[in-house]
Amino acid sequence: MRKVYNFNAGPAMLPEEVLKQAQAEMLDWHGTGMSIMELGHRGHEFKEVAEQAEADLRELMAIPMHYHVFFLAGGASTQFAMVPLNLLNGKGTADYIETGVWSKKAVTEAQRYGNINIAAKTAHRNHLAYVPPQEEWSLNKEAAYVHYTPNETIDGIEFHWVPRTGDVPLVADMTSNILSRPIDINDYGIVYAGAQKNVGQAGITIVIVREDLIQEPLPRTPTLYAYKTHAEHHSFYNTPPTYSWYITGLMLAWLKRQGGVEAIYKINRRKADTLYNVIDTHKDFYICRVEPSYRSMQNVMFYLHDEKLTPRFLEEAAKRNLLNLAGHRVSGGVRASIYNGMPEEGVNLLADFMQDFVKRQG
Repeated sequence: MRKVYNFNAGPAMLPEEVLKQAQAEMLDWHGTGMSIMELGHRGHEFKEVAEQAEADLRELMAIPMHYHVFFLAGGASTQFAMVPLNLLNGKGTADYIETGVWSKKAVTEAQRYGNINIAAKTAHRNHLAYVPPQEEWSLNKEAAYVHYTPNETIDGIEFHWVPRTGDVPLVADMTSNILSRPIDINDYGIVYAGAQKNVGQAGITIVIVREDLIQEPLPRTPTLYAYKTHAEHHSFYNTPPTYSWYITGLMLAWLKRQGGVEAIYKINRRKADTLYNVIDTHKDFYICRVEPSYRSMQNVMFYLHDEKLTPRFLEEAAKRNLLNLAGHRVSGGVRASIYNGMPEEGVNLLADFMQDFVKRQG
């Protein structure tokens, strides 16, 4: 059992079972006498790793064959550029939903390549953040796509519904909630996600692209930024981040052993409810600045009413091996990131500490 619980927003905590398997295979992968890190990316050994990872991802997310699955370097931030570069050709305009720091970064990057319409923004009522209902959005039927970030790690805001965009492809940055809950991939044109939160370590990005969106990119697009390149070469145009791909494969296999996405969602929901129940029970001490219907299941963001107590809260939590709970430098406060790899016992220990901390201040 882990003695330290890492609530970091990413790279995030990995299951002990996955870490032990990686440790056991470090020096000799499957009797080859070579470390997984030494395997040539074009050899049949690593091709087995890559193909199994894709097969497991397709199974877990029920991805039809008319969607391409890429495992790419560059992080989700690279997709902020790749999406407009590959989809804006011919239309030149796209709609973006701006709900926090990461969606703002996506907007800023996309504005380099076309006319970007911010169709909706986070709003506030009674000092709580929420996303306006879709009927209040200013969507453009002629847009090349609609982009949104279902979960904002810094702001603690998550969509618990899927925008309906008709014939306009929906693009989602699922870096912080991929495989945390069931989705219907058919609702999306593109889904992309850095692996370092729910499904692996930093270094690799999962990109799922509907086949009809593999088209000619904008002129002068770099070769490695064209989805056509990766579709034609099955993510092997250049040397991929092989070890990160391997770890993602281990995580996908682990998720299957847990019972799949439906099973992990029930656990994730319980974990989030445990912490929000403490916050709501002690409203005079803790405050969440997001409306309940938009609270993140993955990043529980809250503040102490007396913010002078925050450093003490964090220091005492660390002494109990509850680590990396400080909020982002932009937002401050406290943030508990409870991705797939965070076990329930870690969340329960945090909830107990939060309640004990309240009692000791009274």
